[in-house]
Amino acid sequence: MANPALGELIRHRPFLAFSVSRLAAMTANQMLMVAIGWQMYDLTGSAWDLGLVGLFQFVPALLLTLPAGHAADHLNRGRIFAACMASQAIVALTLLSATHTGQETRELILGLSIILGVARAFQMPAQQALIPLLVPPKILGQAIALNASGMQAAIIAGPAIGGALYIFGATTVYLVGTILLLIAAGLMLAVRYTQTPPPGGTSLHSVLAGVRFVWQNKILLGATSLDLFAVLLGGATALLPMFAKDILHTGPEGLGLLRAAPAAGAFLMSLALLRWPLHRHTGNILLASVAIFGLATIVFGLSTSFGLSLVALAVTGAVDNISVVIRQTLVQADTPDEIRGRVSAVNSIFIGASNQLGEFESGATAALLGPVGSVVLGGIGTVVIALLWLRLFPGLARRDRLVE
Repeated sequence: MANPALGELIRHRPFLAFSVSRLAAMTANQMLMVAIGWQMYDLTGSAWDLGLVGLFQFVPALLLTLPAGHAADHLNRGRIFAACMASQAIVALTLLSATHTGQETRELILGLSIILGVARAFQMPAQQALIPLLVPPKILGQAIALNASGMQAAIIAGPAIGGALYIFGATTVYLVGTILLLIAAGLMLAVRYTQTPPPGGTSLHSVLAGVRFVWQNKILLGATSLDLFAVLLGGATALLPMFAKDILHTGPEGLGLLRAAPAAGAFLMSLALLRWPLHRHTGNILLASVAIFGLATIVFGLSTSFGLSLVALAVTGAVDNISVVIRQTLVQADTPDEIRGRVSAVNSIFIGASNQLGEFESGATAALLGPVGSVVLGGIGTVVIALLWLRLFPGLARRDRLVE
């Protein structure tokens, strides 16, 4: 039976253009991450430097995300997103030129990682706060699930394409990434929507409004902080070049498949959520998905089989997609539009911390314990966090309906 909400979503042209723009941007971003990670490991052979790439993206994102959320509430969110895409295109062009002339260095990659962190600081709250302005509230959950499907499709295609193109050299990856980012910027500039800026000027009190809202709403606080600690401990993305090269004995193509595996699982799960949306037992499903994420991470860490590693990573992606859809729908549905950008900024800090800081944590612990010890310990920690949050945030566990 056809899903009427899905048909209604496709008929919303601004949302469709926004989704295609994000698809192109995410594809390019994943291609760049494959090329940057492999190039950095080729240059230095250091797990620490792989972790630093994540840290150098995280720090500016942490410092700027709250002001970026304020900007998303007071300025045109689509133009902010387009400017972020253009900035990332400049980074890709710089890497293209440096690699072509043989001037790529560890310091250059780390410096450009800072620029990527700044761009993402403004990109995340703007793009998250846009979705409720492009679709009716009754299909917001399906809109977030459909957008997640597109993102996961890009995360599948991006690493695989990036790994395949890397065979022809990093310059090819950077060139294609630049083109996709410019397409994303152009599409976003064409999106039209109505946004009413909140009254009042810029002040510290106004900038921190999102922080106050999340802190006072224990369900949102529990959901966002759960993702922070789970992915902070359980993420293994930064170490995939080491697993590919030293443990699973594969090349750039294999690394691309490993990076794409979580997205493949997430893509299939997002399609399932589009067909069978979550309606009941939301809190318990969220906590269970995080616990399964930790268990699958342990399996990946212990695996020496390329096939088993792909399956374990696909499971982490599938259950993480459940967490993403639940968390983002809660944030958007439970937040008034006048502070949605600032609340989305707080959510972005949690996401950024779990991804970029998680990459640094993985690199640092791998330098001490080795990649296997780092990933297994992180998976155990993720399971412990899910059990602990069951006690610390009972309101989250009791949350029944996704949109009340």
